[in-house]
Amino acid sequence: MKKMVNFHHFWWWFLILTLGFLDFHLINGDNDDLFTLLAISKELKLDDWNQDGLKNNNSNYCSWPHITCNSNNFVEKIVLSHQSLQGNLTLLSTIKSLKWLDLSFNTFHGLIPQSFGTLFDLEFLDLSYNKFDGSIPIEFSNLKNLKFLNLSNNLLMGSIPSELEGLVKLQDFQIYANSLSGSIPDWVGNLTNLRVFTAYENELSGKMPETLGAFSELQLLNLHSNYLEGSIPQNVFANGKLEVLVLTQNKLTGSFPDSVGKCKRLSSIRIGNNGLIGNIPREIGNLSSLAYFEADNNNLSGEIVQEFAQCSNLTLLNLASNGFSGIIPPVFGEMINLQELIVSGNSLFGEIPTSVLSNKNLNKIDLSNNRFNGSIPRSVCNSSRLQYLLLGQNSLTGEIPNEIGNCVKLLELQLGGNYLTGTIPPEIGRIKNLQIALNLSFNHLHGRLPPDLGKLDKLVSLDLSNNQLTGDIPLALKGMLSLIDVNFANNHLTGPIPAFAPFQKSPNSSFSKNEGLCGYPLNTFCENSNGIQSFHHKVSYKTVLVVIGSCLLVFTSVTIVVVLFMMREKQEQMAKTVGKQDEEVIDDDKPLVILGNVFVENLKQAIDFNAVVKATLKDSNKISSGTFSTIYKAEMPSGLTLSVKRLKSVDKTILHHQNKMIRELERLSHLCHDNLIRPIGFAIYDDVALLLHQFLPNGSLARFLHESSKEHGYKPDWPVRLSIAIGVAEGLAYLHQLAIIHLDISSGNIFLDSDFKPLVGEIEISKLLDPSRGTASISAVAGSFGYIPPEYAYTMQVTAPGNVYSFGVVLLEILTTRAPVDEEFGEGVDLVKWVQGAPTRGETPEQILDAKLSTVSFSWRKEMLSALKVALLCTETTPAKRPKMKKVVEMLQEIIENK
Repeated sequence: MKKMVNFHHFWWWFLILTLGFLDFHLINGDNDDLFTLLAISKELKLDDWNQDGLKNNNSNYCSWPHITCNSNNFVEKIVLSHQSLQGNLTLLSTIKSLKWLDLSFNTFHGLIPQSFGTLFDLEFLDLSYNKFDGSIPIEFSNLKNLKFLNLSNNLLMGSIPSELEGLVKLQDFQIYANSLSGSIPDWVGNLTNLRVFTAYENELSGKMPETLGAFSELQLLNLHSNYLEGSIPQNVFANGKLEVLVLTQNKLTGSFPDSVGKCKRLSSIRIGNNGLIGNIPREIGNLSSLAYFEADNNNLSGEIVQEFAQCSNLTLLNLASNGFSGIIPPVFGEMINLQELIVSGNSLFGEIPTSVLSNKNLNKIDLSNNRFNGSIPRSVCNSSRLQYLLLGQNSLTGEIPNEIGNCVKLLELQLGGNYLTGTIPPEIGRIKNLQIALNLSFNHLHGRLPPDLGKLDKLVSLDLSNNQLTGDIPLALKGMLSLIDVNFANNHLTGPIPAFAPFQKSPNSSFSKNEGLCGYPLNTFCENSNGIQSFHHKVSYKTVLVVIGSCLLVFTSVTIVVVLFMMREKQEQMAKTVGKQDEEVIDDDKPLVILGNVFVENLKQAIDFNAVVKATLKDSNKISSGTFSTIYKAEMPSGLTLSVKRLKSVDKTILHHQNKMIRELERLSHLCHDNLIRPIGFAIYDDVALLLHQFLPNGSLARFLHESSKEHGYKPDWPVRLSIAIGVAEGLAYLHQLAIIHLDISSGNIFLDSDFKPLVGEIEISKLLDPSRGTASISAVAGSFGYIPPEYAYTMQVTAPGNVYSFGVVLLEILTTRAPVDEEFGEGVDLVKWVQGAPTRGETPEQILDAKLSTVSFSWRKEMLSALKVALLCTETTPAKRPKMKKVVEMLQEIIENK
């Protein structure tokens, strides 16, 4: 009887457990998924999952963030993009019900797990913008249901595996910005469902598959910046669904297929920098949606087909550096949306069509290096938006029309290398925005130089050489405050050269072959009215004063620099000594922190001051070192990660005013702006001050722009960069509203959170160096090299306009991806001077920009050029001409609003 009772008990317990398990299974899907997700959360340090799954004892993982379950409560979708994650991913392959896996924009490295090939239900896989290396796993051939595969912006090598031929459902295949080699396999052309194929910025070679586009509904094909050869397959346009075609910077040959006319939705064609030959097919007129057509730097020939005029939405037409002949079709004036017409470097002739100039939306017209004749139409400035008028190296005759002064928005005017006659119209002085260049060289201009040219205070380059100009150089030209490059050579100018820095810094060749000119930099002297060469003595006297003054300035500067370096060296030695003492203190378990506080209430329990100090004594924790501080990463026992700023010894005088320092830090901790790094606490031990901040895993903007792209192949796109620029500007504008002047604006002091939102650091330094004022003395060497505005050398005071200049340098970094100081610029040339010297080098604004961004689309390039204007305004030599940070924010925001 007892045994029977025990059996009944056993049976009831078995039934209860079985029902319980079934109930758990129905509610939560699969026990295996739960345990796997918990293991993944531990491996990848996913705080969201740890909090829900472990701390809150929530086993219903379908409610966890980043996870979506199907109707049976099995995990179907995991999205972990932009989480700054790294670690082993193989456990993910055990979640067999996965259909969607997005791990993009993280820091995963090493080989892509081969085990992903066992996720047989997978339809969407995005591993882009990581650091995966090695080859594309051939095991992906098992993913028969895959529709979307993005492996872009990694470090992948080798060829595209032929084993992937079985991915017949693939619709979106993206592998751009890697180091893949070999040819594009034929199987890609056989994918009947393919809509998007992007493989640009790789090392692919060979011919494009003849079947590419033949059997699919291909909509986007981007293969630029490879080594592809052969002709463009006719079949690319066969389906008639293509919308974007980008094949620039390859080695393609042959003619452009006339089958292009089938693609009524085609909006962008970019085939420049290849070896294409023949005519542009007249079928191009069928493309009613065409907005961008770029075919520059090829061997195309024949006439420019008038059928382009039927493309009513055409915004950009670039046919530069080809072999086109004939005239510009007058019907081009009917293209009301045309903004840029670039046909330079061809064999075009005839008169400049007035119908084209009547286009109110025209922003740029480049007809240079052709054989255009006739005169410059008086209607040349009918377009109120015209910014670039490039007519140099043609056969234009007649006078420069006075109406040229109506081009009020013109940034660049190139009329050199023609047969123009008459005088220089003074109305040019009305073009206040003229900035990049004014080139009237190699013409037949005569008469005197109009003093009105002195009103062009933004102009960087002026070339009036090789004409027949007479008279003196007007003193009014001293108003050209931005002038860097000047050339008056080979004219009939007379009199003394005005004592004006841009003139005196120019080589004597800039004034040579003007027999009547005298003074510096020419080796001739000016006679006074009595014929006595008194100018020699006057010049000698001034020269002596200049030389003596320069020597004193150089001596003083060198002395200051030497003293500062000696101070820093001594301070570093002291810091090492302190470090050793600190290590001894740690070893002896003596109290370390004598004073400390955390301003954020819910973080007080999570921060251990002793752990903070220990972290700053290990070089392995060092993140960066700036002008005023060294920054360390500090892991707290609680799991919290901090960024700890150790003030350098030059700033330890602030410790004598601890109460003021604490008040300032606490006040700054309450600053309410999303783009500022606010202190969350501080710690003091001995005579060392440590400031505590949130840890930002994406590091500094400098690393983002210069190191990440070189080491890991990461290439941020333009919208991300523009967003960063606006965020930094907004943060600085907010500081200026509070009368806080930043001491060290640089890309190294701008940090990025997990969503690439910028946060400006080092804001507390301006107050801690001198708590009684919002500014500090230049004796503290305010700023980093390359960012320091020129006036700091003599004003000895940091200012709001100085902050604007430093921001302008950061903006130039964002636009060019070049460091503020680079040996490639040449001795004594920083980024600002390099950009300003572009006209002298014969470079256009487009050539200054990072080509990997500016060549992606016309809209990106247009926005980047607009941002370049803002950067040039911010880096004006004269502080009063720089806009206020609030205005800078408005100008940058307008770029987005004007899309």
